[in-house]
Amino acid sequence: MKRSAKFQKKDFLRLGIYHKDLITEAVKIVNKWISQKHTTKSELEPILRDIVQKPENYLQDENFGSLARNIIRLQPAVLPTNLGMQNAKALELKKEVPHYTIFGKEQIEAGALEQMNTAMLLPISIAGALMPDAHQGYGLPIGGVLATQADKIIPFAVGVDIACRMCMSIFEIEANYLTKHENQLKNHLLKNTLFGAGAAFNKPMPDDLFDKPEWNSTSIIRQLKSKAIQQIGTSGTGNHFVEWGILEILQQDDLLKLPQGKYLALLSHSGSRGFGASIANYYSKLAMEKTKLPQQAKHLAWLDLNTQEGQEYWIAMNLAGEYASANHHQIHKKIAKSLGMFPVQMIENHHNFAWKETLANGMQVMVHRKGATPAKLNELGIIPGSMTAPGFVVKGLGNPKSLSSASHGAGRQMSRNEAKRTITPNDIRKILQEKGVTLIGGDLDEAPMAYKDIYQVMNAQSELVQVVAKFTPKIVRMAEPERRKSKQSNAQNSWLSEGE
Repeated sequence: MKRSAKFQKKDFLRLGIYHKDLITEAVKIVNKWISQKHTTKSELEPILRDIVQKPENYLQDENFGSLARNIIRLQPAVLPTNLGMQNAKALELKKEVPHYTIFGKEQIEAGALEQMNTAMLLPISIAGALMPDAHQGYGLPIGGVLATQADKIIPFAVGVDIACRMCMSIFEIEANYLTKHENQLKNHLLKNTLFGAGAAFNKPMPDDLFDKPEWNSTSIIRQLKSKAIQQIGTSGTGNHFVEWGILEILQQDDLLKLPQGKYLALLSHSGSRGFGASIANYYSKLAMEKTKLPQQAKHLAWLDLNTQEGQEYWIAMNLAGEYASANHHQIHKKIAKSLGMFPVQMIENHHNFAWKETLANGMQVMVHRKGATPAKLNELGIIPGSMTAPGFVVKGLGNPKSLSSASHGAGRQMSRNEAKRTITPNDIRKILQEKGVTLIGGDLDEAPMAYKDIYQVMNAQSELVQVVAKFTPKIVRMAEPERRKSKQSNAQNSWLSEGE
């Protein structure tokens, strides 16, 4: 065969094989096939495209099995290469921004307001609201709530960390236990939690979740299952945490079912880990290829639930929600076992999700809550503050103006870059000492000063939720900053013990 008839690197990139080791392997396998079978590039391309998109169908193939297995191992989220939408005309937005309610507008930056306005201009948007902790993100702002047509879902309005979640275990132990046994409680965190972008256990705890048939429902879910199994029971970076604190129940409540008083409590915040992030990245890119929007709205591209892609994302998003819940439950089970006591109550809720709901006027919609807590009538939820500021257990009031939503935290008042530029380790050390908080890990971008005043945020949403209990953090564990990693275990580092 002529040299020009053989595959080269650019051919494989065009077909969706981009990992350098895969390209090296593919060159050998494919060009050997061409020589032996006397076939052509054009005849082989459809086969290769199918292998890239559905490698699981070729695992036992004597010629391409090795390539298929390595595609699954080395690049688990390959986008289809021929979507046929590259030259499609962008859809038009609405001419005027429909009315929506903004809670705590004086605390919200212009960028977040602009993003929410753009979201409301989408032709599929029905209603929206902006929470008082809102700040700029990608597509929909953090703290944005958007109701769209019931069969349309926007991956970037759900978010990258799908089903990021709050979970609290309440123990029938007096609050002073925390002071008396601080070192023990700290060790419970160190022994039973793991943080970081690629954090994974060598021997993860088994979980019935992985027996669900949904894990075999799509190619990308099957490819990501092993990663999900390894990372179960771990936490990510950024504002994810596991912490001990004191929960003060402020009023008797039929939902909480605990007497007034102070209790030892464990609070965690994390999401669906690498599984959810890979799902989000895959389908966000796919949505932007399928739905062409003007430049300012391109991250708000949607998928239609009446299509295969839309159904795939819906299944994956809901599975990520169950995975995020199981993730928290494993953390809490391990720590409760280490403590030697079962919690008397658990409370949990997630954000970064989309729900099929019915508006007050009876219209069925898809409600996206990106960094917003569900707050339906009498629904319990958790709104954290910062590593030194209190959080709150709340009961939803079901306010239709917020689409039955509330804030998911205090919200940032500084970007991560600004916080790292203006806040010093000594600033954090000082406030930790003032508040009596022990911090394991953490970085400058998560400093308490980078966040809004939680009391102002709560005051701005008094018509959305009723405060039931107050949580005060005391021992906080977060991911170790990349810049300070060493051969020593991350668990041994603390802002209080370092002399930076």
